[in-house]
Amino acid sequence: MQEKIEELRRRQAVSCLGGGAEKQASQRQSGCLTARERVAALVDRDSFEEIGQFAAHRATLFGMQGKVFAADGVITGAATIAGRPVHLASQDFTVAGGSAGETHSVKVADIMLASLKTGSPFVFINDSGGARVQEGIAALSGYGKVFHANVMLSGAVPQISLICGPCAGGAAYSPALTDFIIQTRQARMFITGPQVIKQVTGETVSAESLGGADAHMVHSGLIHFIADDDRHAIALCHKLLGFLPANNLEDPPIVEGDRSIEANAALESILPDEGKQGYDVRAIIEAVVDFADFLEVQSGHATNIVVGFARICGATVGIVANQPSVMAGALDINASTKAARFIRFCNAFNIPLVTFVDVPGFMPGVEQEYGGIIRHGAKLLFAYSAATVPKITVILRKSYGGAYLAMCGKDLGADRVFAWPSAEIAVMGAEGAAEIVFRKEIAEAANPEARRAELIANYRETFSNPYVAAEQRLVDAVIEPALTRRHIAQALEYLRIKRLPRPHKKHGLVPL
Repeated sequence: MQEKIEELRRRQAVSCLGGGAEKQASQRQSGCLTARERVAALVDRDSFEEIGQFAAHRATLFGMQGKVFAADGVITGAATIAGRPVHLASQDFTVAGGSAGETHSVKVADIMLASLKTGSPFVFINDSGGARVQEGIAALSGYGKVFHANVMLSGAVPQISLICGPCAGGAAYSPALTDFIIQTRQARMFITGPQVIKQVTGETVSAESLGGADAHMVHSGLIHFIADDDRHAIALCHKLLGFLPANNLEDPPIVEGDRSIEANAALESILPDEGKQGYDVRAIIEAVVDFADFLEVQSGHATNIVVGFARICGATVGIVANQPSVMAGALDINASTKAARFIRFCNAFNIPLVTFVDVPGFMPGVEQEYGGIIRHGAKLLFAYSAATVPKITVILRKSYGGAYLAMCGKDLGADRVFAWPSAEIAVMGAEGAAEIVFRKEIAEAANPEARRAELIANYRETFSNPYVAAEQRLVDAVIEPALTRRHIAQALEYLRIKRLPRPHKKHGLVPL
């Protein structure tokens, strides 16, 4: 028996070396952790149970006969993070470039389905050059199994992808099917690389410009967080998981948090005196949530809207807020899609939504219309209307036109709508409304400018204030800014047991 145990230990040691000590040293010299070092940094000490360590490929063609790939290039198993179970996979670039063959992908798909069976989050650390071409269509079949598993897990357990190296070709579609993507600055992700693009289209582009973290944050909107390196990516993953439930049948974890709901006078001085002047809405968010701790999601994409996670009295909430310092907070195509996706995630995982509104409307323009602002804006209407979690809306300043509805007005199912005394709720701004309603009267006035100013003031006093909306029960309460946290906290407590039945159907048809 002792000899057999020694043989086992020898095989385990060989497997743990991945592609060999030289390749692992090269990986470290490039500023990256090895696949197993990433697992060790991600999970609680001594909690990792590896599954499939001795799995091997079955390929025999194109020089594959007799080749041994440690763990077939991917480490899979179960562990705990902060004491909570997770399932994970970590691709090993030192083994055949982390290429995904049939066995490699089946291992990943199997561990994903294990996470679904147990109702635990799935974390996938990506570091792969793409499909293992020597295995041909069998490699593609493996990808298909992973994609199918991604969809089965969607909305049932949280899925987080860490892009810590190359993620090319079909491999990029699996992260795109997950809930959150964290990409390091060393990583590159694209379907076709710079060389192929140059051959096909004649365009010259660097790998960084094409598939770097900044490219995917700012332009494609594909990723959600940028990490400086592997350890930063793992720290972001830890923080993100801390806000989330293990699955869709659980509520998010409640931590000690900040139980104080005392008045915060700082909220009274954030809004500028000039109604058209911008400000950073994150100052309001941080003044309302526990310990000013706000994990912003997609902070570099569609920056005219802010989304992310925070806690109020220890309980997780999803925050959606217009950002008046960018495009005056107007909603455009990217902002609508960004917010809608975040709202649908929160709804799937029982996370209440708190919305801060300061929006002049949807962004006008030919480019927006041709780009499908109607279709994309409808995603936001759909997401809020379909959401059954507690929905609390706070109108800070402007809330005009269709954007008033799109930012979770009462008619889209908001459970509580609070308004600051500064709120202007109307079909449009007083200036624009006066030009339409009183055009003839202004033109015929002896002093058109003076009459215009008088009519604008009259319209604003009549319609552009929170009290008209409160009279019509579209605003539940006009509140002092300093008491915003108290009102939100109380509403969340009273809405904790909210139940909202929906019509029986497979699913709604979001306007994709």
